[in-house]
Amino acid sequence: MADNKIKEVTPQTHPAGGKQLSMMAMAIMIVTTIVSMRGLASQAEFGFTSIFYYVFAALVFLVPYALVCAELASTYTRSGGVFRWVSEAFGTRAGWLSMYLDWQMVVIWFPAVLMFGAVSLAYVFWPEAFDARLAANRFYTLLIVLGVYWVCTFNNFRGMKYANKLSTAGGLCGTIIPAAVLIVMGVVYVLLGKTINLPLDKPFWPDFEHFGTIVLAASIFLFYAGMEIQAVHVPGMKNPSRDFPRSVLVAVLIILAIFVAGTLAIGVVIPESKINLLQSLLVAYNDLWASIGAPWLGNVMAVLITFGVLGQVSAVIAGPSTGLLAVGRAGYLPKALQHTNKNGVQTTILYIQAAIVSILSLVLVLLPSVESAYQILSQMSTIIYLVMVVIIYAAFIRLRHTAPNKARGFRVPGGRLGMWIVSGVGILGAVAAGILSFVPPTQIKTGSPVIYVGILLLGVALFIALPLIIYARRKKSWRDAGTDFYPFDWQIEGRKPDEISKWPAGYQPTDQQVKDAIGRENQANS
Repeated sequence: MADNKIKEVTPQTHPAGGKQLSMMAMAIMIVTTIVSMRGLASQAEFGFTSIFYYVFAALVFLVPYALVCAELASTYTRSGGVFRWVSEAFGTRAGWLSMYLDWQMVVIWFPAVLMFGAVSLAYVFWPEAFDARLAANRFYTLLIVLGVYWVCTFNNFRGMKYANKLSTAGGLCGTIIPAAVLIVMGVVYVLLGKTINLPLDKPFWPDFEHFGTIVLAASIFLFYAGMEIQAVHVPGMKNPSRDFPRSVLVAVLIILAIFVAGTLAIGVVIPESKINLLQSLLVAYNDLWASIGAPWLGNVMAVLITFGVLGQVSAVIAGPSTGLLAVGRAGYLPKALQHTNKNGVQTTILYIQAAIVSILSLVLVLLPSVESAYQILSQMSTIIYLVMVVIIYAAFIRLRHTAPNKARGFRVPGGRLGMWIVSGVGILGAVAAGILSFVPPTQIKTGSPVIYVGILLLGVALFIALPLIIYARRKKSWRDAGTDFYPFDWQIEGRKPDEISKWPAGYQPTDQQVKDAIGRENQANS
C-alpha cells in the first residue's frame, strides 16, 4: 500500500496527449472557464461605467489571482489543489476550511444559476408579456430550481461521462453561440439606426459617494472565478514563466471584450430603468431579433441558454464534491459521507449537497422577488469565494517564506517586491469587494435591509463555522485505509508548517522519506 501512495498520480505534465500546452491554448482554456452570460444584465445597470468595473476587477482580481494560482499549482503538483496549497502553508485545518469553502461556494451558486435558467425557460413560451409574468413568479422559479437540480443530481449518479457530454454541448450552445449572437446583433441594431437606450452621458467613473449604487459591481469578482481550476495545467506549458503571463493577458483581453460588448448590447436595447437582473438578457434577445423582423428567434436563444444552464449545472454538480470526497477519505469526513455507488459516484455527499441547495432555494419565499433572491445568493457566493481567495493569497506569502528553496515551475514576476505588490493588490481588492457585498443595492428591491444583511451574515458565519466544527470533531476512524493521499512537504521533512524548510534548492524527497512520512501518519491514526 505504501508503494501505491508514493506512485500517486500527479497532474499531467503534458495534458494534450503528450503535447505541451501552448500559450494560446491556455488562454482559451481560461476564457471558456470564466466567461458566462448570466451576470451581464447586472452590469448593464451601469452603462459605460461597467467598463471601469470590468477593467478594475480584472486588474485587482483576475490578473493577481491567476499569477498566484499559477505559482502554487506549478510548485505543489501533487493532488489536492486548494487543500494542498493551503495545508502546506498553514496546516490541515486551514486547508480543509479552504477546500470546504470552495465546494460551498459552488453549492450556493447552484440556486442562483438555476434561477437564471428558470427565467430563460420562461422566455421559451409566447407571448413575451406571459414570459415576463411567469419569470417573475417565485413559486414557478422554485419548482424549476428544485426539479432541475434533483434531476441533474440523479443523472450524475450514472457517472461523469453522461454529465460531461451534456456539459460540452451546453457550453457551446449556452455560452459561446449566445455571446457571439448578442454582440453581433447589438452592432446590427445600432447600424440599423434603432433607438439607443444606453445613456451616452453616463460617466466612466463610478459614483463612490453612494455605495448602494455600486454594490452590483462587486459580483464582477465572481464573474472571474475559476482560475484555481486551470492553474493546475501550468506545469504542462513549455515555458511557463514566459508563456503563462502572456496567456493571462490574451485571456483578459478576450474576456473583457466579451463582457463589455455583451453588457453594452443589453444597455443599447433596454432602458436603464427597466433592466432586470434575470430577465433583461432574454428581453434583449427578443428586441434585437425583432429589429430585423424575426422575433421568434428570441425564443430560440432562450432554449439555447436554458440548455447551457443545464450543461453547466450537470458538469459542476459532481466536480467539487469529488475533490471533497478525496480529501475527506484522508480523515476529514465521517465514514458515512464517504459512500460511493457502483459507478464510483459520491452519492451521500450529493444527497447532502442537494438538500442544502433545496434549503437555500427557499429564500425565494422569504424575499420580495425572484430578482432579490438571485441577488442575495449571488452575493453570498461571492463573499464565501473571496474568503477562500484571501486565504490562498496568505498561503502564497507564507510559502515564499517557509519554502524559499522549493522548485517552482512558475514564479510571480518581480521577486519579493512583486510578491507583495501582487498579493497586496489582490487582498485589498477581495476584502473591498467582500465588504461591499453586504450593502443592499439600490437598483433592486431587496425588502428589509435588516433581513438582507442578516441572511448574508448568518449564511456566511454558518458556512465558515461548519467545516471548522467538522474538523474539530474528526476521528481517527474516518481515515480510509486505502487512501493514497500524498503527504505534505512538512510531514516528509518532519517539521511544522510554520517552520522554515531546511531542504536545499531544488531538493526532491526520496522514496524512503515519503514512506517514513506515510508510516508516521498511519501510526498517528491507528
